[in-house]
Parts: sequence; C-alpha cells; structure tokens
Amino acid sequence: MNDSPFGKSTTLGIVLIGALAFVAVLYWLGTGGGATNNGGGHVAGRGLNGYAALAAMLEADGVTVSRARGKEALKQPGLLVLTPPAQVDGKDIAEIVEARRSIGPTLVVTPKWIALPDFGNPAAKRGWTRIEGTQPPEWKGYHDDVSVGFVGGAAHGWTGSGAFSAFHGPLPDDRKVQAGDGAGLEALIETPDARVLAGYFTGDGSNPALENWIGMQRHADSDPEEAGANDSFATSFPVVLVFEPDLLDNWGLADKQTALMARRLVYAAAGGRPESVSFDLTLNGLGASRNLLTLAFEPPFLAATLCFFMALFAAGWRSFNRFGPARVAGREIPLGKTVLVRNTAGLIRRAGRLRLIAAPYADASRERLVMALGLPRGRPVAETEAAIDRLQARLDETGLRYSELAARLRVARRSAEVVQRAAALQRLEKDLTA
Repeated sequence: MNDSPFGKSTTLGIVLIGALAFVAVLYWLGTGGGATNNGGGHVAGRGLNGYAALAAMLEADGVTVSRARGKEALKQPGLLVLTPPAQVDGKDIAEIVEARRSIGPTLVVTPKWIALPDFGNPAAKRGWTRIEGTQPPEWKGYHDDVSVGFVGGAAHGWTGSGAFSAFHGPLPDDRKVQAGDGAGLEALIETPDARVLAGYFTGDGSNPALENWIGMQRHADSDPEEAGANDSFATSFPVVLVFEPDLLDNWGLADKQTALMARRLVYAAAGGRPESVSFDLTLNGLGASRNLLTLAFEPPFLAATLCFFMALFAAGWRSFNRFGPARVAGREIPLGKTVLVRNTAGLIRRAGRLRLIAAPYADASRERLVMALGLPRGRPVAETEAAIDRLQARLDETGLRYSELAARLRVARRSAEVVQRAAALQRLEKDLTA
C-alpha cells in the first residue's frame, strides 16, 4: 500500500505551479496593477484622443517622462501635465494646481472628444478609438471665470502668437475646434481670428520663457511694497491652459508642424528645456497605491521580507526530508463482528428507522432461545413462545412473561420505546440461558 497520496513528482509539480503563481503576482504588483492603455484621453492612451505620442516625442528628445499614479508623485519638481476628463470635479484640479504654485509649473489640457474603443475595426490594435462626438469640460470649481466653447464655422487651423506668430498648422477637424476666453488670458496659440487655443494668465506668476513668447518684459520697481509683490510673483509658477486638445494629442501630433509647436509649448511651460515631465493619471481614474514589490525590499520592511524567505526555504527543506520511520496507515474499516454491528447500528440510527427492527429483534431473540433451551424447531410462533413462558414460570413466577415482552416490542414505534423494550427482552433472555 502506498504510504503517501502524492508522489514526489506530483508534489514537486504542485510546488512549482505555486511558485510560478507567486512570481506572477509579484510581477503584477511591480508593474502597477494593470494595463492603462484603455482608450482614454491620457498619457497611456494610444487612441486618437490620447497623449502617448507626446510622451514618446519628449522621451526621444532626452526628457525623462514619468506617469504619475499616486498623489505623492504630483508634488515632485518639474513640469506636470494634467489631462482630466470632462466629468472630473474642478475642485480636485484646483487643489493640485494650487499645491504646485511654489513647486513647479503645470500645464492643463481640457478634453473635447467623446471616444470609444474601436472594436468594430478588425485591424484596430489595443487602445485604438473612434470619435463619437464632442463634450466640453464641466470643471465647476476650477477657473469658473474662464469660458470654454467651440469656434463657429471653420477655424482654419492654428497659428502662434507673439514670437511664434510666423508658425501655423492644421487641425484634425477644423469645424470642431475648442477655444477659451477670460479676462487677463494671454494667448500663446490661437486661431487666425484671434480665438485662444492655448494661453495663460500673466498675473499668476513668473515664467521668462512664456513672457518672451508673448513679448512681455518686466522691470524691477524701487518701491518696497512693490518689490515684495514682485518677490511673491517671482516665486509662483503660472499655469498654461490648453483649450484645444488636438494641439497635443495623438491625432493632432500626426502633423509635423503641430508636433513641433507642441514641443515648443511644453518647453515654454516648463520654463525652458525640462529635465523631467510628469503626466498625471490619477484624475483619469488610473491612480494606484505605492508599489508593494519595491516597498517590501525597503527598510523597515526588508527585515520582514528576509525572514519570510528564510522561513519559506526552511519549510520547503523540511517538506522534502523525512524525520523518523514512515507511519503505517491503518484500515479505514477495521475487521471484526463488533465493528460490523456498530457500523450497522450507526447506519440505522442515522436513518431514523429504529422502529423497523423491533419485530425482527423479537423474532431473533425467540430463535436464540429455541436453540439454547433445546425446544422443537419449526413450531408455530404462539406455541414456541407459550413453551418459553412455561419454562419461565417454573424458574420465576414474578414479572412479565416472554410472550408479553415480545408483543410489546413488536408494537413499539418511538425510538425510546424500542430501546427500552428490547433491553427488557434481552435481560429475560440472559436470565433464561444463564
């Protein structure tokens, strides 16, 4: 008989499958918890409305590009690009922007397109989208003083302003162009009829690159109060607002002139050629907790991780090494009449049909007495039980006769009555055969 239900090869296979599953979980944790190329209007989107091409262009230019999926990443120095969807709460945008006023520049891109995954196209790759319409942003709580709407009729492409007024280029859909308007809004990119496609508020803070773009020059003031105001102005970073997303998204960057202008705009928003640019994914619902895989190998969790691996190694080592002789397994059902009777009784008790054995028990008791007392066999039941009663009367004149006890047992129905009357019949049987 095999001592173990599993052989060594089977056990080793189970361990290997578990180890591979564990490694897969670690890989999933290390990559951030899932795919982000879901067709959305964010840096991971490779559809028409995504910004993956902008990130790729910056990376090709030697800029370090990061995809921020946590709140802490939004507080890092360097340019932060926000691409919120149309339904996001404007107060969330305002909170991020205000927290970065003294940290670094921010560029906010307003959405426009309603895009859906292009499942109907058999040649479409993962993340590709098709345009189903437009939807301007509804960011109540963030720059409520700025109105965003569509240019009536054909926009005739885009053109730069100020120092870049000589540059111009097309837009993917010239009849669905989004522009912004607000007091103090200075245009960086506009339509030929001076509708602002991208701009910033000059009073928000100082950015020499943007000021050179629009041709604005500032001079220091000798008034102490004015100097203090200038110091506060100089330490704040303005926010660039891009109202027409096709200036930066994948669809728009398919044009070379638009791609070059997008590069100039990003560089100017960063205050010059940036070392790093972060693209936010939290507002697009793709935020993730801190990477648990790297966290496990950092103090103070590194000690616990090492102890875990040592315990895992020790458990695996002991599982493949036997200590002492193998234990011999016993039979599931031991041999013997007692065990057979006990199992049969347990089956009857679990079935709840104890009353069905009352009459057979009385008949079996009578046959045992016939054999033990040497009475004639094959006689009618009444004559045999009468003979037993006469023998009982000679031995003891008190108590119920055998025939009466047997009759009481045969008519018993409840389990307690069957047990009680069968026990009385057994005691009398023992007395007669003693």
